[in-house]
Amino acid sequence: MEQDRGHLATEQRHPDTSNLDALSTIECVELLATDHLDAVHAVKRASTSIASFIEELSSRSGRLIYIGCGTSGRLGVLDAAECPPTFQASHEKIIGIIAGGDASLRESSEAKEDVFEGAHDELGKLQLTNQDVVLGIAAGGTTPWVLGGLEFAKSIGAYTGFLTCADVDCVCDQLIKLDTGPEPLTGSTRLKAGTATKLTLNIITTTYFTKLGKVYNNYMVDLKATNDKLMDRGIRIIEAICNVNRDTARTLLMDGGKDVKTAIVMHQKSLSKEEAAHLINEAGGRLRQLL
Repeated sequence: MEQDRGHLATEQRHPDTSNLDALSTIECVELLATDHLDAVHAVKRASTSIASFIEELSSRSGRLIYIGCGTSGRLGVLDAAECPPTFQASHEKIIGIIAGGDASLRESSEAKEDVFEGAHDELGKLQLTNQDVVLGIAAGGTTPWVLGGLEFAKSIGAYTGFLTCADVDCVCDQLIKLDTGPEPLTGSTRLKAGTATKLTLNIITTTYFTKLGKVYNNYMVDLKATNDKLMDRGIRIIEAICNVNRDTARTLLMDGGKDVKTAIVMHQKSLSKEEAAHLINEAGGRLRQLL
């Protein structure tokens, strides 16, 4: 028997968009843009719970695993995929699991989300420990696949969090509720709820990797210059931090094996590539500690 979800805020009818289909193009664009401001405000109101989650994540040496269905699952997979190139993090450090597997990134598989035990096999393969953190993502807060996955992860001893945009009860260690309210298109949580979810995931991983020493000032110093764009960015970062010209910065980057952090320490400490790499390792990768 299907569950009545009519009481959820994300399923309510928005009082200001009842004539959505009658709006002109510019009116529709302006209304949707303005309504999305609610997403930013919702994330800001949830700052304390988001920060608590990040503190717990940072206290553990394991992995961050996102689990979700549909839009929520896609956003988790997207955030996990963006961390390795941004922070030179291992692909195993942040993992995104979506109901239905990678095929669901392109084609919806709605029926999968109704299976309470659906995430168990994938989570079981990861051999979770108490050092791992599992964050369930479900805008409406009632998705059986996600709730079952969280229950399974918690039973093994992993730390669990639940990111949702609805008032729900969830047996987890940290609830992160984003009160985005009714969607302008009733029930379409790919709108405000999706925006707030993406923003929250951005905040979680950016703050987490900053705490891990992947950032110096506001530069992504753990950058590996693997293409022209990243080569240019790496050169400019070295220019700014080491106060050298572009040619010198390029030479430093090449001498440092295209690793920005190594190049900076080589210059600032007058060290060889190997000596700089050793010093960085000794400092746990934290440039502020070295410079």
